[in-house]
Amino acid sequence: MRARLIRSREIGPEVREFLFEAVGVETLEFTPGQFVSFSSTHLGRPVTRAYSIASAPNGNRFELCLNRVREGLLSPWLFGMAPGAEIEMQGPLGYFGPRQPFRDSLLVATGTGIAPFRSFLLSGQVLDSGARITLLFGARYEAGLVYRESFEDLEKRRPGFLFLPTVTRPAADWTGRTGRVQQHLEEALVGRKDIDVYLCGLKAMVDDVRTLLKQRGFDRRQIIVEKYD
Repeated sequence: MRARLIRSREIGPEVREFLFEAVGVETLEFTPGQFVSFSSTHLGRPVTRAYSIASAPNGNRFELCLNRVREGLLSPWLFGMAPGAEIEMQGPLGYFGPRQPFRDSLLVATGTGIAPFRSFLLSGQVLDSGARITLLFGARYEAGLVYRESFEDLEKRRPGFLFLPTVTRPAADWTGRTGRVQQHLEEALVGRKDIDVYLCGLKAMVDDVRTLLKQRGFDRRQIIVEKYD
């Protein structure tokens, strides 16, 4: 299968949102949390990278939220793609999705690890579940809190949804939470141990938060993870 770029736009520092369509396919079926794999060549060698889908199912179209890895083998090329360009694709794949029935949950993301959770929060199976949902989202800078406005709007519209953003390098006028997501875990959990916790981001964060959760008495089956490195 091939994916064709429809458009892309900058949504944060070194972060772009890409809209692709699956070529020759009327409907691209996927579960929130799944990813696609893109393949190309670099210096004559094959390169494959996996990217979480950041949108809800919409015909044959899907969105990705990617950061530019300057020394990366594929992301710099993707950032230079023009509308109409195509790339080889496999998927959707993966098992990092909302459990059914979806129950009260904490979603913890850093950076572009927010991508699968955006897909979660655009899906009826999550939003219509009636579950209480907290999104704890960390970024280096305020501008890195991508999709912030949509999460703030969802917090106003959807009872039981709480959005907790935090930044590690705040500007002088930032009045919100500061520090890593680990520092705000107690606030996000509000003392509960009977919920599911979904983690997505770099390995160091995921491993650290998982350890903290186990120390608080969470069973490993309550902790669902996706690592980005």
